[in-house]
Amino acid sequence: MELKFIDHFTLSVRPHELGGLKDFYTKVMGLEEGKRPDFKFPGHWLYMDGRPVVHLAANLPDEVEVPDGVMATGKFNHVSFRCRDVEGTKRKFTELGIPFRETPVPGFPLYQIFLHDPAGLMIELTFEWPE
Repeated sequence: MELKFIDHFTLSVRPHELGGLKDFYTKVMGLEEGKRPDFKFPGHWLYMDGRPVVHLAANLPDEVEVPDGVMATGKFNHVSFRCRDVEGTKRKFTELGIPFRETPVPGFPLYQIFLHDPAGLMIELTFEWPE
């Protein structure tokens, strides 16, 4: 077996969380909503470069005891996207009022920005450094 790349990640959420997550991943992260199978639950498939990389699945009942803004992810820590334009990204997040932290990667020509989506999942953006 040869692994090539991360195909996608899925967030299982409550129906009322779909709108905020879709807005975050499309308006903030720049993904585009696209075709999705006709599952028996609401959701969205969000695309990057023609590939559905984020699946939003409203398959948790509203009664689930998880506070808004906190997703129970167990030992799952974050998902990373490879990106370009670190300065433009920082400017965009600042303009949108989205908190983030940033750091160079010691010993590697990489730079990282970390932020959280509305469900509490940590997102890492990795840039070639210097660009």
